[in-house]
Amino acid sequence: MGFISVYGRVIGELRAERGLAITLALANVAVAALQFYEPVLFGKVVDLLATAKDRSADVLWREIRELLMVWVVVGVGGLAANIVVSLQADRMAHRRRLGAMAKFLEHVLALPFAFHSARHSGQLLKVMLTGVDHLFGIWLSFFRENLATFVALFVLLPLSLLMNWRFGLLLVALMVFFVAATIWVISRTDQLQHEVEGFHTQLASRAGDALGNVNLIQSFVRLGAEAGEMHRIMRQTLAAQFPVLNWWALLSVTTRAASTISVILIFVLGTWLYTRGEATIGEIVSFMGFAAMLIGRMNQASGFICGVFFQMPALADFFQVLNTQSKVVDRPDGLDLGRARGDVAFDDVGFSYDGKLAALTHFSLRAEAGMTVALVGPTGAGKSTTLSLLHRMWDPQSGAIRVDGIDHRDIRLESLRRNIGVVFQDSTMFYRTIAENLRIGKPDATQAELEEAARLAEAHDFIMRKPHGYDTMVGERGITLSGGERQRLAIARALLKDPPILILDEATSALDSLTEARIQRALKVLMRGRTTFVIAHRLSTVREADLVVVIEHGRIVEQGSYEELMARRGAFSRLVATQRAGLETADMPRARRVHLGG
Repeated sequence: MGFISVYGRVIGELRAERGLAITLALANVAVAALQFYEPVLFGKVVDLLATAKDRSADVLWREIRELLMVWVVVGVGGLAANIVVSLQADRMAHRRRLGAMAKFLEHVLALPFAFHSARHSGQLLKVMLTGVDHLFGIWLSFFRENLATFVALFVLLPLSLLMNWRFGLLLVALMVFFVAATIWVISRTDQLQHEVEGFHTQLASRAGDALGNVNLIQSFVRLGAEAGEMHRIMRQTLAAQFPVLNWWALLSVTTRAASTISVILIFVLGTWLYTRGEATIGEIVSFMGFAAMLIGRMNQASGFICGVFFQMPALADFFQVLNTQSKVVDRPDGLDLGRARGDVAFDDVGFSYDGKLAALTHFSLRAEAGMTVALVGPTGAGKSTTLSLLHRMWDPQSGAIRVDGIDHRDIRLESLRRNIGVVFQDSTMFYRTIAENLRIGKPDATQAELEEAARLAEAHDFIMRKPHGYDTMVGERGITLSGGERQRLAIARALLKDPPILILDEATSALDSLTEARIQRALKVLMRGRTTFVIAHRLSTVREADLVVVIEHGRIVEQGSYEELMARRGAFSRLVATQRAGLETADMPRARRVHLGG
């Protein structure tokens, strides 16, 4: 995104308060116009005093009083306009800053998993915080100072030609020099500043990685190496930043020198015109004041453009994320399914992550409401992909997935996902209390409902042993809980949600055998009456499934009940035999363990 397009987008984000923005713009026009008129009034006063001997005292005082009254009106009008700008610009900037943050966060959270898998969370957080801070700074400075500056430069400056075209041409020439020099420096440094922003993004990603893996850094004594890598990126950042700073420092020095020369030329020209009788002392004084004001405005505009220039790459990243369109979107006429029966059908589904290597090929599967379907196969066979497509983390490139006979792309995302509960292999938690994490499944759940779900998931006892029971904070991503505790809370969360369709992605993988035996009872309660898809590496759940589906290379190679597949002595029986052999030789250092999950 170019400088002008980004800046236009920044101002466009104020459309929610366009009425106030227009009011502030008009107030800035008034400020600029009234400030422009003050040097003119001062010059008129000087001319009156210079010609006082040609007037009677009464006439002189009457004319001075008239000018002073106009001056008071101008001053009061300027003060009123400044009050409006000062009071309302801050409030609007603060409101829109929070609005922009909310808009960004809501947009990012709605983007599909494919987007998040390619972007680091620390990088996205940096883009959001830096972007909204820059937006706030631009909005505030634009309406408090710089809009009046641009009005003065581009509207009122030409009026100076009407006052005295010779003086006016000097100011116009100075402005042209400012604009040309600024454009030239931007053209020289634009790409360099984008490189600098890239290094800042690397720093944010690296820092986020380090903070999210403190235990790994300390366990493997990586503190020195991580700090060294951070310092290396910092040195690269500075090496890229300094040339940009040099160019903008040169611009600052050059424009200040040009301003000084212009003031001197106005004085010299004014003296020459006065000796020829073509300018009065008042006109010279007016233009000296006018020139000083406009030169100050030019310097202010140059500083503003400089600041905006350094912020452009970060703002471009901010808007680039906002421009990212999800490939998993609601259709305008999407259906609200209500509570689904739970019939699920995959009809000749094809899917590829990269458009080259197929993850699923001609995949067809039917599960009637209330059935338990176990998906088994080697790692990378396509089991997790199948279930990710079911709750629309991605959409298939061919075929269709139907829920209760309806293409699930025709169902509103909220309605579809409300009917599907998921217990992931790695069930993370919010950095919130246990109760808040459980209520993700049912926001209005009572304490009694929380405790009932926790008991069914074999979680109530360990929760009550925590310092504050259900009000205990679980730490970032649930780090203060064991893997088994997180899994049991995830199962309790699914119980609270009470969905008709359930996905268990190796839901007991983090549990020891004793805990798993207890939790299987909870899983049976959870699965009762629901259409359940299970990815599991232990035979207990697979053995009791209504249908076992064997997947290899994205294709179904076998399906049937556990007993039927074992009797066929095909792909499934070979997987079982391989797992049993692996379990029997688990104490051998080089043994290769192959399980049904993955």
